[in-house]
Amino acid sequence: MVKRIFQGVGLLIVLALVVIAVSVVRFDKTKDELAAKYAGAPSQFIELPSGAVAHVRDQGNMQGPALVLIHGSNASLHTWEPWVALLGAKYRIVTMDMPGHGLTGAVPGDDYSRAGMVAFTHEVLQKLGVAHYAIGGNSMGGGVAAQYAEDYPGEVTALILVDAAGLPRERQPGEKIPLGFRLAQMPVLNKIMLYVSPRSIFAEGVRKVFVDQSKVTEEMIDRYYDLNLYDGNRKATGIRFRYPPTDQAVAEKLGQIAVPVLVLWGEKDGLIPVANAYEFQKRISGAKVVVYPDVGHIPMEEVPERSAADVDSFLAAALAPKAAAPVETAPVHHDGKVEIMPVSPE
Repeated sequence: MVKRIFQGVGLLIVLALVVIAVSVVRFDKTKDELAAKYAGAPSQFIELPSGAVAHVRDQGNMQGPALVLIHGSNASLHTWEPWVALLGAKYRIVTMDMPGHGLTGAVPGDDYSRAGMVAFTHEVLQKLGVAHYAIGGNSMGGGVAAQYAEDYPGEVTALILVDAAGLPRERQPGEKIPLGFRLAQMPVLNKIMLYVSPRSIFAEGVRKVFVDQSKVTEEMIDRYYDLNLYDGNRKATGIRFRYPPTDQAVAEKLGQIAVPVLVLWGEKDGLIPVANAYEFQKRISGAKVVVYPDVGHIPMEEVPERSAADVDSFLAAALAPKAAAPVETAPVHHDGKVEIMPVSPE
């Protein structure tokens, strides 16, 4: 009788574990599952020389100046859609899901480093035939954009840094690091996250980067959740979080950036402190800083109208044709007639 009771209890425990596993284990989602929802027009999938297949949107005014935008960690190209709606009539806007993100997913060689993302972005732009462009990025994407401007100075016309990575820093007390980011850096737990990824973790992470919680919708949380479960993205996140920091190398070359630079920042960013905005300004000659009170880590989604207007004003000035310097003249006498000839700058 006792043996049968123990067997019954054991069976109940096994059943309970199975129920728990079924309720929390989440397998990767496929392109067939997610493309219809997140890759509608104008999305396209571009095969690159590296073998990666990039999820890209090339939209807006195709005759206008080009603006390339790079999203942050565990985000996707969708984070820029508010700016596309506001700026697309004037600019050609190129956005893409970075390696290990969105519907680009895993890439050959599993290179999810900052340098790898710079190379990936350059491949996309070459494939699209975009030769000169302003480039901007948010958070992780800001660090990528900064290094890109350092690596391809002949192609970049202006740089926009939005609550950007790219500066070395110590973790500060009170930082609002999302639980998902913390778990991704913890041995063992980051392995479990390959299969156990509750939606609640993504909801907590999204809410932490906004001050105005009314901007956080269930649809937005679903998007972050679904795309982070796309085939290969959770594994890529684990690899990316194990890379040693490269911010120091980027920071050391910031002074070489000679194009116009705009730095946008949410004053209440709990991930990267607003002090970094002024550090970028100090390191990049002529950089302009705009800080938004009561705004968090992603101003392009939290205050899209204000941030897009600032970008438009900045680009209008940065990309305007430079007025030619006044030409000095001197009189030259020919047979009693006076002609005005330019004076050689030599």
